[in-house]
Amino acid sequence: MKPWAARLITYGVSGGLAALAIAFMRPLPERGGRPLADVAGLASSWEERVDSIAHGETLAKVLERGGVSGPSMLKALHVMSTSKMLNPNRVRGGMQISFGGVRDSVPRQVSFQVDVDRVVRLVRDDSVWTARVDTIPWTVDTLVVQGAITSSLYEGLYAADSDLPRSSRTELAWSVANIFEFRIDMSRDVQQGDAFRVLVERRKLPNGTTRMGDLLAATFTNGGATVEAIRHMLDGRAKYYDQQGRSLAANFLLAPLEFRRISSNFGGRRHPVLGIFRRHQGTDYAASSGTPVRAIGDGVVIAAGTRGGYGNSIDVRHTNGIVTRYGHLRGYAKGIRGGTRVAMGQTIGYVGMTGLATGPHLHFEVLVNGVARNPRTTLQAKAGPPLPAAQRAEFDAMRLRYLALIEQQGSSRVTAINVN
Repeated sequence: MKPWAARLITYGVSGGLAALAIAFMRPLPERGGRPLADVAGLASSWEERVDSIAHGETLAKVLERGGVSGPSMLKALHVMSTSKMLNPNRVRGGMQISFGGVRDSVPRQVSFQVDVDRVVRLVRDDSVWTARVDTIPWTVDTLVVQGAITSSLYEGLYAADSDLPRSSRTELAWSVANIFEFRIDMSRDVQQGDAFRVLVERRKLPNGTTRMGDLLAATFTNGGATVEAIRHMLDGRAKYYDQQGRSLAANFLLAPLEFRRISSNFGGRRHPVLGIFRRHQGTDYAASSGTPVRAIGDGVVIAAGTRGGYGNSIDVRHTNGIVTRYGHLRGYAKGIRGGTRVAMGQTIGYVGMTGLATGPHLHFEVLVNGVARNPRTTLQAKAGPPLPAAQRAEFDAMRLRYLALIEQQGSSRVTAINVN
């Protein structure tokens, strides 16, 4: 055979073998995206089994139940400890744990759902375990929530027909109330026909899990007057300012309870126990026994003890001759006694029904130079400090941008409805 013919045959055979090799060769795994079962060539026999750790149960017990035991389990626990991605001794009860592998063999992957967007995975290659964290990315958009008040902000948002989870609507209602609590007491100042608009970030996972992000801006029209709340970063902290650039924070909170449900207002009424008509010196907040009571401003406790019909009560002295009184308490917060300094929002006691009370509620009074005043008008919030002049231009630009987003997205709305 001539040399050129031999070379031709050799090239033909080599090419044929290469083609066969390419035809039957498994493609290389893509970086970071393919399941372990595909990479290992086990897709047809791969099994996933989901378990969870019971309260009080050890992680070792769950691993053993999932097929990881003996030396293999010890190695897996060691990798978890040294990687510091998950402390084996502090795995919370109820955590979802999944085991993946070939049927009737030691699992090749153990996954721990440490959070809705974070999974710690132990991956086994022969007898060696390695650990990694997979983060599930959130998508973020903005949502405008708006409506007219017919009952209350809380009940309206909670019962609203929308694609927001009920838990997110509840969270949003509390956020709005907390932001405006220096200007508007949502339990007694709101009235039918009031309106609100909120621009809030919404975070979503591929599995449909939704969480509220930052509340960027809100407007609340109360009694015909509109108050804006615009989020602005100052000294590394998020704060809210009105349309004039004045802080929404003030020297006094408008309500001593976070659960604001009032049973009677300041003025004349028939006393529920004595059965006589006399001037009521404050405001009653009906709430479950044990509800935390907070100081409405910085001050000093000048009395903490039993006071006649008030039952267990606390008096706090503030600036400008103002004293606030909290009556019918079930008890006092730890450390609360005469001379104790308290901060605005600090828990000082708990709702009860001591003294002349027919049910659990807080009796709240405001005294100015010893004379009882209407808490609503006396504590009506005054404007907080303005933004520094150097930041006003940036704030104004952000405000206009947020208000424009509210107008553009206004068709995506949640309506507050009356649930009574």
